[in-house]
Amino acid sequence: MKSLSVLSLAIVAVSAYTPRDYGSGFVHQKIMGMKHDIWARDRAAGLHAPDRYPSLHNQRDGARQRSDSVKCRNGQAVVEPGNANQTFRCKNMDLYDFKSHADLGSSEGEGSSSWGWTSADGRQFGAIGQADGTAFVEIDYKTGNLAYLGRLPQQSVPSIWREIRVYNDICIIGSEAEGHGVQLFDMKKLLDLDPSSPVTFSTETDVLGVFRGLPIGRTHNIVVNWDLGYAVAVGAQPRNSTCLSGLIYIDLSDPSNPTSPGCASDDGYTHDAQCVKYNGPDTRYTGRDICMAYNEDSLTIVDATDKSGKNASTFLGKLYYPGASYTHQGWFINDNHDFLLIDDELDEIEANGTAASGIPVTHIVDASDLHNPKYTGYFNATDSKAIDHNQYIVDGLAYQSNYGSGLWVHDVTSIPSDPTGNSVETVAFFDIYPEDDAAEGGGLVEFVGTWSHFLLPSGHVVINTIERGVFVVKIAHGKGSGPGPGYPQ
Repeated sequence: MKSLSVLSLAIVAVSAYTPRDYGSGFVHQKIMGMKHDIWARDRAAGLHAPDRYPSLHNQRDGARQRSDSVKCRNGQAVVEPGNANQTFRCKNMDLYDFKSHADLGSSEGEGSSSWGWTSADGRQFGAIGQADGTAFVEIDYKTGNLAYLGRLPQQSVPSIWREIRVYNDICIIGSEAEGHGVQLFDMKKLLDLDPSSPVTFSTETDVLGVFRGLPIGRTHNIVVNWDLGYAVAVGAQPRNSTCLSGLIYIDLSDPSNPTSPGCASDDGYTHDAQCVKYNGPDTRYTGRDICMAYNEDSLTIVDATDKSGKNASTFLGKLYYPGASYTHQGWFINDNHDFLLIDDELDEIEANGTAASGIPVTHIVDASDLHNPKYTGYFNATDSKAIDHNQYIVDGLAYQSNYGSGLWVHDVTSIPSDPTGNSVETVAFFDIYPEDDAAEGGGLVEFVGTWSHFLLPSGHVVINTIERGVFVVKIAHGKGSGPGPGYPQ
């Protein structure tokens, strides 16, 4: 792994655009335009057809058994010998199942976010974002097999931007579509469904409630504070609304009538965030509600303990890191809340800073002083060109969706002792987009491949992709290969 020295940090450009470029929405619209252009191209070529790829267990003339997995051997998981688009680069990670978006009830396909839920009796479920709604699946604890159960259509019009989180038994679904709001759905409705008769739920009678306290009903992302039991809508449009597209808090105490106590508008547009009950080294804020907000050009730290009013939350600190182009998302590396990782969605495209090669870069931040966070280094997120997108960290392993390079898993437990990133190790990966393997540099710096993933308690990881559908993979050996806590819910 590579990292910047302390001296070199000082000579790297801080940001590729001006504050006005970010504040006006110019940079965000530029990225959205790039995505639309790429997806329109691929859609016209038939690459987004929801039934383009067959189910894993329907291949090989039906010879594959339901309990079969495709092992990663010699750096490849071969589903169909001789077919490059059914041969996946991998390391220490096996394929357990795949279903297309058509298999999962979608007429439009185009996957986006995903999250999971474990019932009281230990059954595992997934909520899969698609352009025309949310598909619900059950994932077998032992075999990793997917079973499609049904779907909740979009609340207004189709949109590929569909973001999902789960708190307790409530599935929380936001969308960029106008008039959509935030859907609240009771996951317990899935418990008695029969996969042989998938159900289409009603957006009128089967939702617990819809939060509409947003400008024209749009939200770019959904955040949950699992410690303190509330949700946050971020990236609501337009930017000149009351909350300036910042953190909009959602009270979940009455899911049939979700309301907002207030918002944090001090730093304008928030693209994503992580909110926690703080347990870090900055003892001034022990037990407080702290949000790490990823605000396009920077990391912004907010004390959200008081959520009432337009801007009751307190701005604490801000970090402009080297080469920042579009600060997209991040996560604390552990419950000590001392270091966090950041992914930047534009630095590879713009060839800025440490991402000039086009290989995705994960940035490391020392957040031990909430008023003065410090940039300490970075590591390469993949071994080929791509764009990084979403990452979450469990038991010292960072699970990352890196668009065309697929899912990568890194051991980041070394960071507190070596915050440069030099000691971070790659544990496993599964590249779900073989279409770009022959490209120069081994990949494309484009918005293709995997948007999101979810780690289940069984150790299986559900990967939602834009074009194909949903993969289920699992680390084969060593750390992360067994049952564990999974992602929060």
